[in-house]
Amino acid sequence: MARKVAVAAMDAKEAEEVMRRNAALEAAAAEAAAREERLRRELEAALAALAVAEEAEERLCVQLGELEAEAMAQAVEYQQQVRELSDRLAFADGVLRSSSGRRTAAVAAGMD
Repeated sequence: MARKVAVAAMDAKEAEEVMRRNAALEAAAAEAAAREERLRRELEAALAALAVAEEAEERLCVQLGELEAEAMAQAVEYQQQVRELSDRLAFADGVLRSSSGRRTAAVAAGMD
């Protein structure tokens, strides 16, 4: 009978230990589930932020392309203006040289 009491006491201790371990495992599982849920929410937030960033990047790329096209058009227009002004300057220089040359020739002829 003493043996049965000792066995029963051991079974009670073992049962108590199993229940304690079970409670610890349940707490760990609950913590893991909470951590998993938090990480899932963080991942969803990161994915949403990534989508916003990608959309912003696309808009910026479009704007950059438009600015590059506008800059190229302005550069072509500027080069054309520079050519026209250069041509006008060369023409004016030619007129001045030819009139200066005639004057010099006229002055030289008048002095003879």
